[in-house]
Amino acid sequence: MSRDLAKGARVRLSELTGDSELRLGVTLDAPGVAFDFSVFGLDADERLSDDRYFVFFNQPASPENAIELLSPQDGDQASFRLRLDSVPAQVHRMALTATLDGDGTMAQVSSGHVRLLAGGQEVVRYSFTGTEFSTERAVMLADVYRRAGAWSIVAVGQGFDGGLQALLENYGGEVLEEDPAAAPAPALVPAAPVPVVAAAPAPAAEPASARVSLLKYAELPEQTGWLQQNPQLVRFTLAKNAEVLALQGSMVAYQGEADFSHESSGVLRKLIGNLTGQQLKLMRVRGDGQVFLADGASQLHVVRLEGESLCVGADRILAFDAGLDIEVRRIEGEGLPGGGFHTLQFSGHGTLVVKTSGTPVVLEVTPAPETQVDINALVAWTRGSQVITTAPVRIRRSGVAGRSAETCTLQFRGGPGNFVIVQPYEA
Repeated sequence: MSRDLAKGARVRLSELTGDSELRLGVTLDAPGVAFDFSVFGLDADERLSDDRYFVFFNQPASPENAIELLSPQDGDQASFRLRLDSVPAQVHRMALTATLDGDGTMAQVSSGHVRLLAGGQEVVRYSFTGTEFSTERAVMLADVYRRAGAWSIVAVGQGFDGGLQALLENYGGEVLEEDPAAAPAPALVPAAPVPVVAAAPAPAAEPASARVSLLKYAELPEQTGWLQQNPQLVRFTLAKNAEVLALQGSMVAYQGEADFSHESSGVLRKLIGNLTGQQLKLMRVRGDGQVFLADGASQLHVVRLEGESLCVGADRILAFDAGLDIEVRRIEGEGLPGGGFHTLQFSGHGTLVVKTSGTPVVLEVTPAPETQVDINALVAWTRGSQVITTAPVRIRRSGVAGRSAETCTLQFRGGPGNFVIVQPYEA
């Protein structure tokens, strides 16, 4: 049974079929209008991976035949065979597009569809009409993309004003027209220029729409659990019985239904009560949708625990799965602000999100020599590491006569597999 997709909807291919050889079929019904269909093999930056991965009528297959243009089949105007097992690692996305060959606009399409077939059977279909477009001369129809080793399909339906040339340049290629003097066209039947892909990008002939200009910032494809949207933003997909604890005020956006409980019970009361002075105030998040979290443009790091234990500075936590085991610990010693500071020890199976000021470094901890870390730069460490408070060190500030400051370092020792995370920042 085929599944219908609305514009913007996506589905994992594993939910539709177990086949790795698939066929994309496409039809656009617009009397008097001709179309060219293409598939772009794009890299992780949404750019043409290689000019050989622009598959169209003049280049009907990629080098290893992972993408292949077929003759029209089963009533479709165009068909492409996709061999997922042969798609090279640098190709993350295969974008199916249509461009007008001659005059007209996409608004003239009375009906259209993209469908995916496995073993000759249709498994998913995206249908649309020209009422979704206006003056566009090209359209991004659908993408088959790879995320975390799994393939999915998304119905895009995004019109593009500039036609084939602007579409190619958007993906990092260029259309070059043949010299008219070298190959004159018949006067009564103008010949359409043959697209040739050039490696170097060129300025777009026509300005792209605002949405197309911002495509590189688009929300990443749907997946369950935690996802790193960008270095300063994470996304959690809420589901039944899934709860997370996050720093109050860290929610920047959410989609669907989400409940944010600023409560002081259970683990929240324990954490807030013990972390006096750390200003760690948490909220419980539950519901059915997607929540985006950030904090002051700090760099965020999604850390997965598989039975391990990690100690994290209380001011370095953004969010964590509610199912993790948590223990509040205090490290005390001479020279530490307030005589000591609190950390959270996370254990079990689950995910936590750690924030840093700048890109951190992970240092291996060994029995000797010991690793010394300024407490202001400390982020986290493995539970198996031995932590020793050292005496404060007085440091004279360069260029400031008579002024000095004290800093306190922590000494870490440990065996194989132990490490400490340090950020490039000192308060």
